[in-house]
Amino acid sequence: MAPKRGVKAPVVAAKKKPEKVTNPLFEKRPKQFGIGGALPPKRDLTRFVKWPKTVQIQRKKRILKQRLKVPPALNQFTKTLDKNLATNLFKMLLKYRPEDKAEKKERLLKRSQAEADGKPVEAKKPIVVKYGLNHVTYLIEQNKAQLVVIAHDVDPIELVVWLPALCRKMEIPYCIVKGKARLGSIVHKKTASVLCLTTVKNEDKLEFSRILEAIKANFNDKFDEYRKKWGGGIMGSKSQAKTRAKEKLLAKEAAQRMS
Repeated sequence: MAPKRGVKAPVVAAKKKPEKVTNPLFEKRPKQFGIGGALPPKRDLTRFVKWPKTVQIQRKKRILKQRLKVPPALNQFTKTLDKNLATNLFKMLLKYRPEDKAEKKERLLKRSQAEADGKPVEAKKPIVVKYGLNHVTYLIEQNKAQLVVIAHDVDPIELVVWLPALCRKMEIPYCIVKGKARLGSIVHKKTASVLCLTTVKNEDKLEFSRILEAIKANFNDKFDEYRKKWGGGIMGSKSQAKTRAKEKLLAKEAAQRMS
């Protein structure tokens, strides 16, 4: 019921806000970001950095590889060995590392001492990982290789682009792994494009056969499938949004015509 005219409405007492207690010892000093004032907060300046030319070229190259259509022969190098299998493979390869300069020096010193003393010298050839593109190619052609490991980032890629086809022709298991530097570390080099195993010790034969079976299933048996798959052709987010909008518009027009 509305109040009668001339009668004042009862005044509601306003609630008093509790006063904030401030400690006089800690004085509030707002930061001044002007000249000679406080240092401004750190910002992400990535977009404003003028990157070195080499970095710019790397990034442009990566984007171009996504945009342009990549033929199957090159696209197969994007299909690399999965992490778990690659870990097992590298553990196996590390067991058969070739000797470095210090080990070779020590071996030759012992050999020369033995020859000087007139003792018989052991001339047994050690089982090691073979490397070097020409040497590995020769071993594949002679059908001596049992497993070939190819790096995915060899530059120029033309050096190894024909190697999977050769391995398949000679029926030798091959795999593509990430990182030529990772392969290089096994043979005491900066990088290595190809590694190869010709044989393994008896105690490792069971594990090696398992790795070979998995590699054959992933690479040799899927060669015909990879031969037909093109790569690239991935447009940027803006181009994709424009394409979607066009498709939406065309679908709408088609629906209107039908109705």
